[in-house]
Amino acid sequence: MQKELVFMIKSIDFYFDFISPYSYLAHKKVMKLKKKIDINFIYKPVLLGGLHNLQGITAPAFIKSKLKHMISDCDLIAKKNKTNFFWNSKFPINSLNIMRGYLFINNEVKDIYLNKMFNAYWREDLDISKEEILKIILKKCKINANDFFDGIKNPKIKDELKIITREAHDKEVFGAPTFVVNNKIFWGQDRLEFALDEYKK
Repeated sequence: MQKELVFMIKSIDFYFDFISPYSYLAHKKVMKLKKKIDINFIYKPVLLGGLHNLQGITAPAFIKSKLKHMISDCDLIAKKNKTNFFWNSKFPINSLNIMRGYLFINNEVKDIYLNKMFNAYWREDLDISKEEILKIILKKCKINANDFFDGIKNPKIKDELKIITREAHDKEVFGAPTFVVNNKIFWGQDRLEFALDEYKK
């Protein structure tokens, strides 16, 4: 009997949250990178607030000095990478629905959903937690709004986001973005290059 050969497809797990400015900056790097070389990134949505709670961390958004530094730091990174970026005046927002939404929508529209949501929040200064704003973005993504809002209430979708967030915690992921490759953790948009080095091994 012929033995079956199982081939593992190497990938980089990308833990993200739409309300993380560094996730946005990392996403833009990934998009540019994928135009040049074929690398398999698996986007893993986490609820950043939930992850911080699990790790016992106070988010920078709630520490005045850290928030001030984060705003200027993101501006520096965006200018360096020639990335369009505008600090959202509604930061932070509750990202629960949009993170559940990423899990609910079909794979065929996930890329456009990622781009539209990230751009709406970190370029267009929109409050993407508001239903009326979400409906406009969903229309641009050709996603049925009624199906979307029903889908994110599905217990399976709710549980899936909790499971991925818990999985991240168990892997000792404590922030976003975080890249995981070969069971090694690389935290921060500026660690993408190190994750790529590990990927090539």
